[in-house]
Amino acid sequence: MTDDELVLAVRAHVAGRGLPGPASAQDVAAFEEVVGHPMPELLKRIYLEVANGGFGPWQAVSLTETDDWFSDCADITMAYRGFTAPDDAVPPGIVPLMDRGCAMWTLIDFHSPDGQMWDWDPNQCCIRHAAAPIGQSLAQWLTEWLQGAAHEGPYPLRAPADSECANP
Repeated sequence: MTDDELVLAVRAHVAGRGLPGPASAQDVAAFEEVVGHPMPELLKRIYLEVANGGFGPWQAVSLTETDDWFSDCADITMAYRGFTAPDDAVPPGIVPLMDRGCAMWTLIDFHSPDGQMWDWDPNQCCIRHAAAPIGQSLAQWLTEWLQGAAHEGPYPLRAPADSECANP
């Protein structure tokens, strides 16, 4: 699917969920400033053209505080700061996008223009190895979700934990 088709398909898929209205360009720019990297274009379009959070299989965290919380965090800035401080649990630029419950999150890499997706699952091994790429772009990941194949965890293409992890 093209990005245009994905945006339309996401919009149709979440119609009737009562999601917040789209985010503003200023909201996107403010969060990009926090992260220090531009938001992957497809994700930016979904926030700007579909909704300020709540889309996706586990409901993406809003860019700004809305009346709807889609995780334990009021907005994505709070989630991002929680993952990057105080112990830098994830590399800078890897952004928590969706809270899947049981301490698991779906993350997105702002370094990659196509938004490479990551998994955060401390249940796999330990905090040090909780974050790992899953080998899919945002477009691939959204396409699977729209086709009814969203993974509740663990992701099948997730990079394995370090073999030297003391907590197998």
